[in-house]
Amino acid sequence: MDGTVLVADDDRTIRTVLTQALTRAGCKVHATSSLMTLMRWVEEGKGDLVISDVIMPDGNGLEALPRIAKERPGLPVIVISAQNTIMTAIQAAEAEAYDYLPKPFDLPDLMKRAARALEQKRRAVPAKPAEPRAEPGDDLPLVGRTPAMQALYRLVARVMNTDLAVLITGESGTGKSLIARAIHDFSDRRTLPFVVAQAQDLQGADGPSALIARARGGSLVFDEVGDFDDDAQGRIVRLLDTLGSNAPRIMATSQIDLGRRMEGGGFRQDLFYRLGGVTLAVPSLRERVDDIPALAEHFLTRGEREGFSLRRLSPEAMELIRAYSWPGNVRQLENTVRRLLVTSPEEEIGRSEVEAILGSQPAMEPMKGGGEGDRLSASVAKHLKRYFDLHGGALPPPGLYGRILREVEMPLIEIALDATAGNQAKCADLLGINRNTLRKKITELDIRVTRRRKLM
Repeated sequence: MDGTVLVADDDRTIRTVLTQALTRAGCKVHATSSLMTLMRWVEEGKGDLVISDVIMPDGNGLEALPRIAKERPGLPVIVISAQNTIMTAIQAAEAEAYDYLPKPFDLPDLMKRAARALEQKRRAVPAKPAEPRAEPGDDLPLVGRTPAMQALYRLVARVMNTDLAVLITGESGTGKSLIARAIHDFSDRRTLPFVVAQAQDLQGADGPSALIARARGGSLVFDEVGDFDDDAQGRIVRLLDTLGSNAPRIMATSQIDLGRRMEGGGFRQDLFYRLGGVTLAVPSLRERVDDIPALAEHFLTRGEREGFSLRRLSPEAMELIRAYSWPGNVRQLENTVRRLLVTSPEEEIGRSEVEAILGSQPAMEPMKGGGEGDRLSASVAKHLKRYFDLHGGALPPPGLYGRILREVEMPLIEIALDATAGNQAKCADLLGINRNTLRKKITELDIRVTRRRKLM
């Protein structure tokens, strides 16, 4: 790399590590803990790249982005932040930051992004002042510091002001409708209607045209489109084919794997490709266990504002909540916390109270670690039995074999890659498969491979 980098962060450790890494890479570095000093450097014409924290002792890094763009059009800014909410990603995108990374970040990943920023000749377009945004309300618990949620936040920020159709996938209770609402509420269409359509809304000769009239150029969301019958799917295709100017933004949600449903003949191919302009996969709660404490605290705080007494979870209670499988995802966690607010007589909610509520929910026992004699096959069998029980006597959707293999294959490869520090040759040898086979699986499963060192 070649160039001068301005680093602004109130954390001395981060300043030191970034200065050392960038210097070794061939860059000149000016580092400061003051936003005022950073702005003075920018005004003096120093720097080819800015790496800035958001919350600084003397100001907000995001709010400084329009000033930087005005003073130095085309100067790339990489925002780093411990405020890992969807609003941070959206605000960074609106202020035309070159990139945004949550803390803790991967140092090699940040170095690659810095190299691309230095090499790229950006057009000198002054950043437009962002219009005021309403902060997300308490009904929008899009809380998440995990990499999976941060990647989702960044993708939402990138697509919210495009006209591409959006397909939002994920298990029941993960918050698919919240993501759709966030895309609308933070987009240029936020003052226009947000319409959620069910299959029955398409019935009748005037059903589709009535939906378009209701949306009025806003957002039209087909909720759980995988459950729509052939007739409703056909009506959506014809509706999409007639869209002209002032058309609404089209979104759809589905907890069913539409690709597999299409392969089995249960979903129209033409509709699948029309809806899948961009696909956003919302992770299940068990895929982001580290977000569970923050979500639980969020629901406790909201309960207090709704008139419940102040409550907190004991460490033992929180440990049990983290260990639980949460097949109902965030919605189930929210309902559980609300029940605890109602039933708990003490200020501190104990483990026994959590056990009493979770134990009353059929076929949803915690995923506890077993003894040394437990076999993996026994754990898998228990999980599969829970999965079948959750369908209340009905059969799960078709394609179960492929879905289960994918559920096992993906974490196996991810954990093996992590154990081998991202070395694909070592990983393939560990797994006992050909390296080309591993590369194919990484591509098919969309697994991100990095050689990383965590910087807290």
